[in-house]
Amino acid sequence: MIELDDEIKRRLEKAIEEHKVLAAAYVTVQGKPHISFYGSTHVHSANQLALWVRNPEGELIKTLAERPDIAFIYGDVGSRVYYTFEGRGRVATDEVERDRIYAEMHPIERQFDAEKNGVAVVVDIHKVTALSATAGKQVMERDA
Repeated sequence: MIELDDEIKRRLEKAIEEHKVLAAAYVTVQGKPHISFYGSTHVHSANQLALWVRNPEGELIKTLAERPDIAFIYGDVGSRVYYTFEGRGRVATDEVERDRIYAEMHPIERQFDAEKNGVAVVVDIHKVTALSATAGKQVMERDA
């Protein structure tokens, strides 16, 4: 079972302020690997991440329909805490959910799309791997 806990939520919420990065990786419709930083990524629910894609014509949005698999990596070298997330993304078409995702992303990210021209994406997480100096390796997977 996946349960994105308060520590994960806090780390993702504060990543920008703490000078940490969160990157997303996926395979484009052309079959090419692609990786990008998404500072808007945050915990949406106990087993979902959400992000805001500022460019509605961007590669990730074009890719999701055919290739919804997406992975994220977070790293805090200083405290030696690392997370990888694997899941399936979808465009959030419900206006209430879209507004919620926009409102929940970090304010620094919101300023880059003040007119809300971007696209909200929800990622249903099916696997999380956490590595830390204190707890070792932990893997959470969604039951099939």
